Amino acid sequence: MIRLIAATDTRRGIATASGIPWNLPGDAAYFRDQTGSGLIVMGWATYTEFAAPLHDRDNYVLTRDGTDSLRPGFVPVRDLDDLGTRHPGQDVWVIGGAAVYANTISQADELFITQVLADFHCTKFFPPYQDRFTLASESENHQDGGVIYRFQIWPSAG
Repeated sequence: MIRLIAATDTRRGIATASGIPWNLPGDAAYFRDQTGSGLIVMGWATYTEFAAPLHDRDNYVLTRDGTDSLRPGFVPVRDLDDLGTRHPGQDVWVIGGAAVYANTISQADELFITQVLADFHCTKFFPPYQDRFTLASESENHQDGGVIYRFQIWPSAG
């Protein structure tokens, strides 16, 4: 199963030029819990934000040719099909960034969206999804540092 996981503001914003504009410890814990098993896939820009790979998980970085030299604990991969060939039947978690979400959403079985209930004037965005996915569940509101958010799961509509 291929899942995209992201926190988005009310305009589907995911980041500014400086990075993620909110600090939500509850969302970070949710992210760790949800992605605890399966393969992690990220783009180059997301990779550069991590000092080390996410613990106890295989960390793959999408690269143009799949042979880029990466820091220990990160493995290059050309695309999701290449990853599926290497690890058939494994769950895959796509964790960003914007270009990776845009290029993989057509392959996604589910979206795990943390809906941040504010506009953070982001410059990087999650792709439109509400016409291809159906809201299946939504948590109660959570709050960290005055920011309200909720967790949503959107399975593919077809």
